[in-house]
Amino acid sequence: MLDPDRRLTEIHAIVLTGGSAFGLASAQGVVEWLAERGVGYVTAITPVPIVPAAVIFDLGAGSPDVRPGPDAGRAACDAASKEVETGRVGVGAGATVGKWAGFEHRSPGGFGFGSAAEDGMEVAAVAVVNSVGDVLADDGTVLAGTTSPDPHYLSPPSRAAAAPVNTVLCVVMARGVTDKREVRWLAARGSDGIAMTVRPAHTRYDGDVVFGVSAPPAPGDPPANIDLMGLLATRAVGAAVRNAVA
Repeated sequence: MLDPDRRLTEIHAIVLTGGSAFGLASAQGVVEWLAERGVGYVTAITPVPIVPAAVIFDLGAGSPDVRPGPDAGRAACDAASKEVETGRVGVGAGATVGKWAGFEHRSPGGFGFGSAAEDGMEVAAVAVVNSVGDVLADDGTVLAGTTSPDPHYLSPPSRAAAAPVNTVLCVVMARGVTDKREVRWLAARGSDGIAMTVRPAHTRYDGDVVFGVSAPPAPGDPPANIDLMGLLATRAVGAAVRNAVA
């Protein structure tokens, strides 16, 4: 449905959750919460909430039997506010980074928020950082990464054993971009922010996902400059990734 060639041009929530595939059940709680309030894609029968969802594999960070379900999705809707709590909270509670030298040498990841603005335009982003790689500061130093005293990149069999346990999830949020293909392009530029702040990034052992969303322009907003907003999307995601481990 999110593909630019599909006709759908609206969504009503995005769920980022832990619990691997089990955690996708939390999206059902969000769908029900929205449906009870009449929010959704208007059909001839009833509004249908459109809620994309993505998960991280964090079952090794605590009890693998503790998984977000519909009640957690509802609780997230009830707790929503303009104040964004970051760090080891929500979906970021079990996130870890710096696993390239061995899972046993991982460091805490988390959930972060970032934004970038220029010439009256602003792009915001959130990120769940659960990567193979380390998270880097702007000067290239490591903010959060492997704790191995003798770090070296894992041999292929060791990497394969850790293959399903990593991903960075992001949402890029803009205003005034009305073309679905351009919104997808902003998501791709957001992915560049991961590459700038995580080392190594986008490995075969990461399942990185970046969603892009845009709201209608507000009164007084300048015309959207998609090229500038792409640059801002990269900066915003980079800031969100770093904020997740700050």
